[in-house]
Amino acid sequence: MTILKLHCEPVQDSWLDLYGHMNEGYYVVAFSNATWAVQEHFGVSGTDYFQETGCALYTVETHVRYLDDVRAPATIEIESMVLGSDAKKLHLAHVMKVDGAEKATFECLLLHFDTREGRTVPMPEATQAMLRDATVAELPDWSGRSVSIARK
Repeated sequence: MTILKLHCEPVQDSWLDLYGHMNEGYYVVAFSNATWAVQEHFGVSGTDYFQETGCALYTVETHVRYLDDVRAPATIEIESMVLGSDAKKLHLAHVMKVDGAEKATFECLLLHFDTREGRTVPMPEATQAMLRDATVAELPDWSGRSVSIARK
């Protein structure tokens, strides 16, 4: 399994709620920061890429699982995985850890979007090849879940 360790950051005091733990929205901020690191790793982010191509990866769906609370002071370490990709789509997952303990997971789908043309377009061939090579052999057991209450 290809685990990418590309992002870590300290918990900010402004991320804490009245109960002293990280507010749910800031988990998404940290995961978004990790997604940027993955994009940078594969060469499809940043102002140079955007100005040259007019393209960006847009997140179109996410799913967060909150497993345990995070309290300051702490450093969040995020492990990332490529779950799948095609010419225009990227399916990522992240695992948030503090001191080695899993605190949350995040799964997202991104589309490679050309802002000049107003539509999805293929990523560069080299990026597509790197993503294929980095794709995990087996999906995590929590991947692909949905939120629901069982109906009788």
